[in-house]
Amino acid sequence: MRTELVSEPGDPGRPNEDFASVALPASGQGGALVVLDGVTPPSDGGGCLHSVPWFTARLGGALTELTVSLPDVPPAGLLSRGIARTAESHASTCDLSHPRTPQATVVMARWSPDSVECLVLSDSVLLVESPDGTVTAVRDDRLDRLPRSALSSHTVVDTTLRNKEGGFFTAAADPAVSSRAVTVSLPRDRVRALTALTDGASRWVERFGEGDWGDCVGVIREEGARGLVRRGGALERFGEGDWGDCVGVIREEGARGLVRRVRALERGRLLGGKRHDDATVVHVELPSA
Repeated sequence: MRTELVSEPGDPGRPNEDFASVALPASGQGGALVVLDGVTPPSDGGGCLHSVPWFTARLGGALTELTVSLPDVPPAGLLSRGIARTAESHASTCDLSHPRTPQATVVMARWSPDSVECLVLSDSVLLVESPDGTVTAVRDDRLDRLPRSALSSHTVVDTTLRNKEGGFFTAAADPAVSSRAVTVSLPRDRVRALTALTDGASRWVERFGEGDWGDCVGVIREEGARGLVRRGGALERFGEGDWGDCVGVIREEGARGLVRRVRALERGRLLGGKRHDDATVVHVELPSA
């Protein structure tokens, strides 16, 4: 088995709010991965004394331990327990009822000699590659189904959509949200590799349209996880340079490369959201079943 993990902040001046781990049980049978993308808090702190990195470290650490210590509990049950444990650790000091109490998107995968269990909550992505090279994305597409007008302001989102029926769900302080996660279970021999991406990394496909999910896994296999993050970062930064940078792109990638970058930048601006975001990739090549 081969694993690769890369996580880089969107802004070097701010802490990375993502969390990532790969765990192998002492038995040597199977393993698990956990990836969280912390939701950046509002300026008032969201009613909590703690930072988003504190929250993602607590929840991510709990889920990492639970995935390997409770092999008979399904992923949704593990998420419920992890959220409850994390909420208990700061319920006495913080307002956990605040809609922007610290929260995160979640990707979990656990594999054994017999099966691969997958869970996704909110807009991070888990890619499952089959032995024939077909790549399937396990996604929670609730945010995608909302009209852009519904996401016009944080106030509107927090009061009408965040962790509400008809909106979208994240892991915050309510263990019941685990029932909203997308879960998939597959026979072990149908999975060759797993790739978990926060939206700062998946934007190479979803925001900039540079390729499909199969292309994304191909980049990781050829250039490494850091190569995918580097490609996305280059597209994010394009448009912030000068004419010399423009000529440099043409020299390295040709005129068609410049046009492709401009179109990718236009697509990203139309979709809105953060210009720069933390980017995390966990890639696991499973041993032959």
